[in-house]
Amino acid sequence: MKITVDKFEKLRSKIVGREEALSMLKIWHYIGQKVVFTNGCFDLVHRGHVNYLSRASSLGDKMIIGLNTDQSVSRIKGPSRPLQDELSRAEVLASMFFVDAVVLFDEETPFELIDFLKPDILVKGSDYSIDKIVGADVVIANGGRVETMDFMEGYSSTNIINKIINTK
Repeated sequence: MKITVDKFEKLRSKIVGREEALSMLKIWHYIGQKVVFTNGCFDLVHRGHVNYLSRASSLGDKMIIGLNTDQSVSRIKGPSRPLQDELSRAEVLASMFFVDAVVLFDEETPFELIDFLKPDILVKGSDYSIDKIVGADVVIANGGRVETMDFMEGYSSTNIINKIINTK
């Protein structure tokens, strides 16, 4: 008898809580794998996000994304955001083959999550200098490294939202 796992169930299993993410990270470390962490709102996932996330994931063996909750996005971006609810955003990210876990966080910054997980590699966009990246101090103090990456020019959620508004 062949046992099959529903692909949607497999996708949803990548959306985990902090404790489960830590357990996964410990297993990955035990077998010698390096864990990459990045975070964001990812309200409208676009080509620029996919490019950034795939390049970030290539810096290690496993990739964890910290995803702002709906309430967190609203506090950061304003009351009209997010455009998509947190489960929708989490499922889109989890569907990417190079993403191993998505963890929601409700704080305005991912500091507590980074401090809890202590990933090997922290990645943010190059619009941040390393000394301004939240959690960089924790990762470096734990023997990890912090990397910045350029974004694809011309791709942003704000640009897409403005384009949609202006075509009405």
